[in-house]
Amino acid sequence: MASRNPARPLSPHLQIWRWGPHMLVSILHRVTGSGMATVGSLLLVWWLAALAGGAESYATFQGVFTTDSGALNVFGVIIGVGLTLSLFQHMMSGIRHLFLDTGAGFELKTNKTFAMLTMVASVTLTAVFWLYLGMK
Repeated sequence: MASRNPARPLSPHLQIWRWGPHMLVSILHRVTGSGMATVGSLLLVWWLAALAGGAESYATFQGVFTTDSGALNVFGVIIGVGLTLSLFQHMMSGIRHLFLDTGAGFELKTNKTFAMLTMVASVTLTAVFWLYLGMK
């Protein structure tokens, strides 16, 4: 049996790593994917149940997300912007991973720049999308 040698180095863990944008983007990719799947599935099932339940049931569903005038209420905006931001963040991170899969962008500075660009692009695309929706 192997004896435990106290001089042996320990495996690195999160406390010794310096956090960087690439780590945040990696975590955000997982969180946004899980969040979109969970929230999106729940909303889809609720919407389908409201459709099947008839006009009154569907009006209740619509009332949660819109006001009487048809404009989005605060809850609708939070859910909509959250899902849109998640979609764009997940998409930008996926595009970044496509480049990494080709073997490009592993240099520290390039990796950090691309990671930051995914966050900037996702926020920008979300803002542009909601501004476009607001103009209609």
